[in-house]
Amino acid sequence: MSEERITERTDGVTTERVVERGEPTHTTVVERRGGGGGMLIGLAVLIAVLVGAWFLFAEGQNDAAETKAITEAAQTVGDSAEKAGDAVVDAVDGENKK
Repeated sequence: MSEERITERTDGVTTERVVERGEPTHTTVVERRGGGGGMLIGLAVLIAVLVGAWFLFAEGQNDAAETKAITEAAQTVGDSAEKAGDAVVDAVDGENKK
């Protein structure tokens, strides 16, 4: 008659069951069952990727708005400098006519 020995272990997350059969076949069957921890880790990684993508997208929009504001300010300064230059030329021309 064959001998069969069953050993079960659990660590709270994974349950392992080992069945050992004796002489005739010497077959060992190992069954493992997980508690779904992999699914939680996968979900956490997905959320982290989505949050990171959102921050990168928002930063890109802020950079575009900042660049536009700087360009507009530089244009205004350039226009003011041109007007000041024209005023200086007019003043010099007025002095030369006297």
